Amino acid sequence: MSISSSIKSIQDIMRKDVGVDGDAQRIGQLVWLLFLKIFDDREMEWELLDDHYKSPLPEKYRWRDWAADPEGMTGEELKSFIDNELFPGLQNLDANARKPAAYVVRSVFEDAYNYMKSGQLIRQVINKIQVGVDFNRAQERHAFGDMYEQLLRDLQNAGNAGEFYTPRPVTEFMVRMVDPKLSEKVMDPACGTGGFLTCTIEHKRERYVKTAEDERTLQVSIHGVEKKPLPHLLATTNMFLHGIEVPNQIRHDNTLARPLISWGPKERVDCIVANPPFGGMEEDGIETNFPAAFRTRETADLFLVLIMHLLKDGGRAAVVLPDGFLFGEGIKSRIKEKLLTECDLHTVVRLPNGVFNPYTGIKTNLLFFTKGRPTREVWFYEHQYPAGVKNYSKTRPMRVEEFKVEEAWWGSEADGFASRQANEFAWKVSLEEIKARNWNLDCKNPHVGEQVNHDPAELLAAFAKKQEGIAQLREQLKAALAEALERDA
Repeated sequence: MSISSSIKSIQDIMRKDVGVDGDAQRIGQLVWLLFLKIFDDREMEWELLDDHYKSPLPEKYRWRDWAADPEGMTGEELKSFIDNELFPGLQNLDANARKPAAYVVRSVFEDAYNYMKSGQLIRQVINKIQVGVDFNRAQERHAFGDMYEQLLRDLQNAGNAGEFYTPRPVTEFMVRMVDPKLSEKVMDPACGTGGFLTCTIEHKRERYVKTAEDERTLQVSIHGVEKKPLPHLLATTNMFLHGIEVPNQIRHDNTLARPLISWGPKERVDCIVANPPFGGMEEDGIETNFPAAFRTRETADLFLVLIMHLLKDGGRAAVVLPDGFLFGEGIKSRIKEKLLTECDLHTVVRLPNGVFNPYTGIKTNLLFFTKGRPTREVWFYEHQYPAGVKNYSKTRPMRVEEFKVEEAWWGSEADGFASRQANEFAWKVSLEEIKARNWNLDCKNPHVGEQVNHDPAELLAAFAKKQEGIAQLREQLKAALAEALERDA
């Protein structure tokens, strides 16, 4: 049976369990089991390579001891062991252990949860994994990577859990355009399931890794932080699947919870590729970690301020942001002023509707910038649907090949993108013009005539913007009237 068939039959078993409710829980349950199986496979490999290797896990918590035997624990005994011994044991591994692998396992299980209620069904799932997944077979490793990518796509359809997954064509394009070099430190401060980081690993291996020493350099150059337990578990497992031996650089934390000033020069990075969660609000108090001029509870705005801070001078970034950021005023305007005066925002790729369906229909943009020099002009490129496509969907998703047009047009940052030409989808706007627009980056394509917009999300956003303007005018009128009354008195 193929790996994908095995995974499908495992998920069918899970659907019978009353404790597993929906795709996100099922995938979370499956992945912590896969993580322990893959970790055990890796330990077998390390034991062969190192006669002195010692597992950071107590023997009874190793997959081979409690799970591998198909006639082993089952029913209530298995359920009780997982809930009362395995999880507490892994969650309380010595945090100060010298072995980075102990830190990885502990952080993965810190907030993980066993959703399944039936010990008999858990045994059936474990037996399927034991037979169907052997991570030490090279040919299976590649097939398993493809299957895992499909699992992550399934997660995109699992309600709010989709916020952690950026479509593969978008991540690949962004990484290719940023082009992280071998020794450059790459970070995603809101890494979700690890898509940008796995694309970076593949990019570096394909272009720059030639020797075993190069591979060691790659291993320590990838860094990510994820706040929520499920995507952190998915990202850590994803790193294993992409050959990161001990992915202790994928931290379970909230990067926004640290005061901005506490990120020192040694923590600066060369490249950031990220899709910070947008549309959400941070908990009270998080905004006080930022300078007063940029205090907001809007998650994506705070992340952009953090990203600018974390980049070294000359560091490069590619960030996904919603349309609302481009035209937003107030604090958003101040953030954009900082972005355009401290960084060179050289390119904005405007994506069409549906890229992040079904999680959100909000239109998004890819912002590419380099820190350390001010912007002189911003190039905009309007990404087009393929011929015959009016929207992306589960059955007709975005494809990697679609970005070949932008790549052919892109040019080189080394010569200031001298080869770029304006066309029906590409245009540039000077810093002076953007400044005169109060830093509004919602620059429409000048080659397209005024069009009637029927998109509900955009119409609602425009309505909200008008309402905001009306409210400001109302406050100004009230202030003027109060002042006039005071004078007359």
